[in-house]
Amino acid sequence: MLSVLSRAIEARDPYTRGHSARVTALAEAVGRALGWSEERLASLRVGGPLHDIGKLTVSDEVLRKEGELDAGELEQIREHPKAGAKILLRMSSLREAIPYVLFHHERWDGDGYPSGKAGEQIPLEARVLAIADAF
Repeated sequence: MLSVLSRAIEARDPYTRGHSARVTALAEAVGRALGWSEERLASLRVGGPLHDIGKLTVSDEVLRKEGELDAGELEQIREHPKAGAKILLRMSSLREAIPYVLFHHERWDGDGYPSGKAGEQIPLEARVLAIADAF
């Protein structure tokens, strides 16, 4: 099921083709360097590929738009972490991925989205994934 969902995300947005796998691999390397347990790494291998699942709810016009997004379009994109978390809440076997999905766009300084969490308020899982995603 994880593979099917990951492919569905990538099919909607050409930018993401291979993106989730690359982000997951890099985040896993960071997790290993931090001494994460195999259980925590296994959770990362679920959350990483699904971190952009909320983009399934973003319109094609916005998702595939070339150039800058206007304020309304940007707001639509910024809703994808919440939308992704709502999707995963319906699937008990994937709920462990929620911190990765919901908080991967938060920023240490509090300027991220969707909730404006800052510093250690952001779950470590999401901080590691955000670093890998940015890289």
